[in-house]
Amino acid sequence: MTNRSLIIAELTGNSLRKVTLEAVCAAKRYWINRNGGGVHDQEEGAKVEAVIISSLPEGKELDEAVEQLAAYGVHHVYAVLHPELELPSSESYTQAIRSVVDLAQPDFVWFGHTSIGRDAAPAVAEYIQAGLIADVVAVVENDGELLFQRPIYAGKALEYRTFTSPRGVITIRPNNITMDLPLEKPPSLRPELVPYIPIASPRIRMINVARKKTGNSDLSEASIIVSGGRGVKSSEGFKPLEELAAALNGAVGASRGACDAGYCDYSLQIGQTGKVVTPDVYIACGISGAIQHLAGMSSSRMIIAINKDPEAAIFQIADYGIVGDLFEVVPALTALLNK
Repeated sequence: MTNRSLIIAELTGNSLRKVTLEAVCAAKRYWINRNGGGVHDQEEGAKVEAVIISSLPEGKELDEAVEQLAAYGVHHVYAVLHPELELPSSESYTQAIRSVVDLAQPDFVWFGHTSIGRDAAPAVAEYIQAGLIADVVAVVENDGELLFQRPIYAGKALEYRTFTSPRGVITIRPNNITMDLPLEKPPSLRPELVPYIPIASPRIRMINVARKKTGNSDLSEASIIVSGGRGVKSSEGFKPLEELAAALNGAVGASRGACDAGYCDYSLQIGQTGKVVTPDVYIACGISGAIQHLAGMSSSRMIIAINKDPEAAIFQIADYGIVGDLFEVVPALTALLNK
């Protein structure tokens, strides 16, 4: 039984995004379970490879990412490097992946469920004539069959899917796959360069990408999020939240109500029409708890609600609740943490 997995690695600067390593762990765990709990290695027929798509030149700029992949048990790394990939459109990114897929011939292709993954995964699935299971939060076993678990109906239910095709494409929701596999001593891997063939007549050309930071962490991968709603009252009202997030080395989020009111940018929006997050700790400040917002954060491992209305719906799902004025409670928490 073979299982060749190709991980589509995503970079933040020169480092890998956390969701890439989660995809590696999911791919390895899938093989371990599929193999009846056996050892995951090349001799047993499994092979986990990865591809780095970047405009970075070959050399030390890629060393950190390659070492991280090797430490998590990736056997081989491909690299597609081209200046055009500095601002890749979905067309050019998919074109780069196709060249590696043709070479590696993987059984499964794993993406993070990010803006890049959501864009490219369907095109790759169509290219290799494979099934697609998106937004996976766990790989579980049921009566000897491996199933991919994903949330539906705004997180109110879970469904379990499997592939009927021999090949498959999977996207992994960030911050859900446990990274508890033992790290290996990184072998000396050198990326295999795969030539990128530019598209002759691209239909899309990327002009610019505006990246907006949300605190010290990427919002979708942050382990701690401090989020504000209409109760912050103004853009100035987010400053105490930003200070608390900085003290916790977390990220700042917002409800749609706060974004619609102009208190913050829509890049911070969490909810059914915004980002879906699964942090270890979610601190909701001045958020009433509308169902649309809960759809984006109700899977957080711990929810702390701060609201002066004791009847606010957010308290119904909170693990801890503080009834009080956020402008008094949040600065007090920050001061205590800074001590």
